[in-house]
Amino acid sequence: MSPPPTLSFLGAAGTVSGSRHLLELGRQRLLVDCGLFQGEKRLRLKNWQDFPVPPASIDAVVLTHAHLDHSGFLPRLVRGGFKGPIFTTAPTADLLELLLYDSAKCQAEDAAYANKKGYSRHRPALPLYDEKDVSRTLKQLKRIDRLNWFEPIAGVRCRGHDAGHMLGSCFYELELGDPPVRLICSGDIGRFDAPLYHDPAPPPACDYLVCESTYGDRDHAQDNPLDELAAVVNESVVRGGMLLVASFAVGRAQQLVYLLRTLMGSGQIPSLPIWVDSPMAVAATEVFRQHAKEHDFAEAIEAGVVGSLSPRDVQLARSAAESKAINAHDGPGVIIAASGMMNGGRILHHLKRRLPLPKTTVLLAGFQAKGTRGRSLQEGARVLKIHGREIPVAAVVRQIDAFSGHADRREMVRWLEALPPPKQTFLVHGEPAAARGMAARLTEMFQWKTACPAIGTRVVLE
Repeated sequence: MSPPPTLSFLGAAGTVSGSRHLLELGRQRLLVDCGLFQGEKRLRLKNWQDFPVPPASIDAVVLTHAHLDHSGFLPRLVRGGFKGPIFTTAPTADLLELLLYDSAKCQAEDAAYANKKGYSRHRPALPLYDEKDVSRTLKQLKRIDRLNWFEPIAGVRCRGHDAGHMLGSCFYELELGDPPVRLICSGDIGRFDAPLYHDPAPPPACDYLVCESTYGDRDHAQDNPLDELAAVVNESVVRGGMLLVASFAVGRAQQLVYLLRTLMGSGQIPSLPIWVDSPMAVAATEVFRQHAKEHDFAEAIEAGVVGSLSPRDVQLARSAAESKAINAHDGPGVIIAASGMMNGGRILHHLKRRLPLPKTTVLLAGFQAKGTRGRSLQEGARVLKIHGREIPVAAVVRQIDAFSGHADRREMVRWLEALPPPKQTFLVHGEPAAARGMAARLTEMFQWKTACPAIGTRVVLE
């Protein structure tokens, strides 16, 4: 018999970002996800700390999906000496090329701006990684097909299942050691009956479960997202100002354009100019077209509604000059720009200009992590610090949870209810109250043994 494997929680424990779960089997190391810490400064600083184990000692990475809180630290890991394969689905690999290069570019731009304005404590401010690191990272990608077993390291079998969270997303079923220990790592689980993505596949039986808990202590409103979006848009039109939508460029931007055009076509909202201020959102739509079987909008893409992102009234801002030109518009309209939590990207420039205007509406269309500007607005902040300046908030802030890509508490129970009780369930990728709430619900309903690990917790998988 080989010694039992161990599992260490190196991120996304007591927080929603920095997903990094390290499996060790003998002298071999397998990392499940390699995400950036985002949100509060105390978390962001962890990105600059030495990785808990030497990157060169990690044999392989298995990646659940392309969002940066799960993938964004990969180039830094490669810069630190990691040379092994990175296993993920083909759509995720295609999206990573967009997301990681954009991440490197944004970091370089932010560092340059901080140096120019002198508001960084570091002299000079530096990016976490650069485009050369991204290029090396992409060369290490190995594409896998869902439901097909593969062996990321000796003695470990693994296969992915559709998580329904975003294009290409997986949760992973792993068999470790001899006799095998069966482990499931959920990654992020998507919603049921939601537009764009398929429902999450049911999880197979396991000994241990590492489960996300982003909304583990609450349920999404049961309102129709189209009706909610129509109400926000019409309110914004009456106010006479711009509707700013902080959106993830991959998935959410495409979904919003489709829904806005649907509402205009049905007459529920007036015809308005829409700006998609994100070169990556345009490029990501091509990836959606290439992987039409991955989502529910194939017919819409064939019809040209989503595929081109350029139907009537939709304007694309690829360059910085085109982005700045939006400032000339003063009447009602919609600007969709990244990032979704307002921790970077072009949305910041629109916020600086339009937050002080009472006629502006800001729509939060997804989860806002603690410590992000989006969370500050959600909690009623009257001042927002952007690029070293204090920006007064006179705009109206609205939120629609129905657009979230994460299953809520009720949907997580639905996903798990047919699963035989694991020996232990670890609740991760949730703020403390959310993780505790999910743990309490699973204990109450299923009598499961649960735990909410902290960063650095290491357990033996007997």
